[in-house]
Amino acid sequence: MTTRRSFHALVLSSLACGARGAWAGQPAGTLPVAARNAALDELARLERLIDGRLGVCIVDTASGEELGRRADERFQMLSTFKLLAAGFVLARHDRGEDSLDRRIRYTRQDLVNWSPVTGKHVGDRGMTLAELCHATMTTSDNTAANLILRSFGGPEALTRFIRGLGDGVTRCDRYEPELNVPHATGMLDTTTPHAITRTLGRLTVGEALSPASRERLQAWLVGNTTGDKRLRAGIPAGWRIGEKTGTYSKVGANDIGLAWPPARPAILMSVYVASTRVSDEVKDQVIAKVAELAGRLYGRPENR
Repeated sequence: MTTRRSFHALVLSSLACGARGAWAGQPAGTLPVAARNAALDELARLERLIDGRLGVCIVDTASGEELGRRADERFQMLSTFKLLAAGFVLARHDRGEDSLDRRIRYTRQDLVNWSPVTGKHVGDRGMTLAELCHATMTTSDNTAANLILRSFGGPEALTRFIRGLGDGVTRCDRYEPELNVPHATGMLDTTTPHAITRTLGRLTVGEALSPASRERLQAWLVGNTTGDKRLRAGIPAGWRIGEKTGTYSKVGANDIGLAWPPARPAILMSVYVASTRVSDEVKDQVIAKVAELAGRLYGRPENR
């Protein structure tokens, strides 16, 4: 009989072994069929380890090539929505509709669970929009996220902004912490890996923001402190990475971001792990393995 502890050990052992070399030495350009199939097999193997659903979208911005698993299925965004909220603040700043220097004051009644930065500024001068964005992007501060949402009219306004980016799928409906709980419809506060990866690209390397705002958003992603065991743990040495995590043990674990190989355009990655039957350690390692896969696929010298 396989116990939960022995299953956990088997999963970690399988993650440590992985699948290597199936795409090594392949020619440059679009992934050969054999390499793509091997990568898809690897994603299927990783999904079996979580006893749930694994949603993945990897986009090579150099070629536009996309690789995914369950890329058009809905997943709870969790805290990955904070990247979109920060992007909207920057877009409003670019258009002169708001200022990053605007100071927002709040009370202890505004605090929700996990407020490592905002909790230190109750009753003083408050925080600027730039400071709130930095807090929610680098520490996933939930109160900062709620204050940001209120600054531009709430979740509905964020969804309208997302629609304006050409994303007809991703939606924001509630505030923290309620937005983490799946709704009976399976729709509220959800996205698909494909949709959010394309939106991520428009905000970070596309034309949705001014060059200065793109750089600021990238800097917030690079400065994130919550994702050391996820995408960051799997990328090859020498790559630069920025990402935004999402976590709720009763739902799963997510990480979205972009990584820059040396002398090569960015790789966009979104990973959504919907599982409550394995440990947080396993979820983290599966996300890291997806980044490792992206590194093997697109980090080869001939693909630069």
